Amino acid sequence: MAGHSHSSNIKFRKDRVDAKRAKTFAKLSRIMTVSAKHGGGSVDANPRLRDAVEKARILSMPKDAIERAIKKGIGETTVGDFEEMLYEGYGPGGVAFVLEILTDKRSRTAPEMRLLFEDAGGNLAATGSVGWMFDRRGVFYVDPECGLAEDALLDLALGAGAEDFVFADGAATVYCAAADFHVVKSGLERSNVPLRDAALAYVPKQRVAVGDAAIAKKVIELFDAFEDHDDVQAVYSNEELTPEVAARLAKEP
Repeated sequence: MAGHSHSSNIKFRKDRVDAKRAKTFAKLSRIMTVSAKHGGGSVDANPRLRDAVEKARILSMPKDAIERAIKKGIGETTVGDFEEMLYEGYGPGGVAFVLEILTDKRSRTAPEMRLLFEDAGGNLAATGSVGWMFDRRGVFYVDPECGLAEDALLDLALGAGAEDFVFADGAATVYCAAADFHVVKSGLERSNVPLRDAALAYVPKQRVAVGDAAIAKKVIELFDAFEDHDDVQAVYSNEELTPEVAARLAKEP
């Protein structure tokens, strides 16, 4: 278990995601509503709903908003027939993207995803052509205000059953096997490790180095375009920004 060279990339990406928290709440509401519709409103009996609710609570989503989303799913309100899927593709500089989609109309979503890729100089790829570059893992972002030193956090992460640990600029990211997500999360919570975010995610096994600021900016713009799309629940990419490029982009609005 050790830190990695992509620490600057992690920090840059997480700061941008935090800035879009309101959009994240809207997407979580949709997931909770659809999950409750198909699996019932009990968090204990519905794993998909439990994951969404836990993430919402970590992100400090208001309790009444969580309850409204669940009630909408189990009520008489028309929710629609949603399906979940993965889209894969390549962006600028050969950067790989994996998109988690929740849509009620695949015939609308697929062309829109293809257009976003093509406008950025990339392409929507066949299923499996990109996914092999990623592992499904649990990811935990520790609150940088927690006041715990790196060694202390490392010990707590190991004790909780984590596989990997990255510490950069005072912020820690903990990784675990997907099957161990809830065990590790419970272990971190028992140790009073405050989390800023936690989720099952697609983590890159192979990364594409991006040392050109112009290409990096196009990659980030494409990432943002996907995140802004209502049907995209989560975006994962494998760019490896150099510290210089990450610092330069972080200064831009």
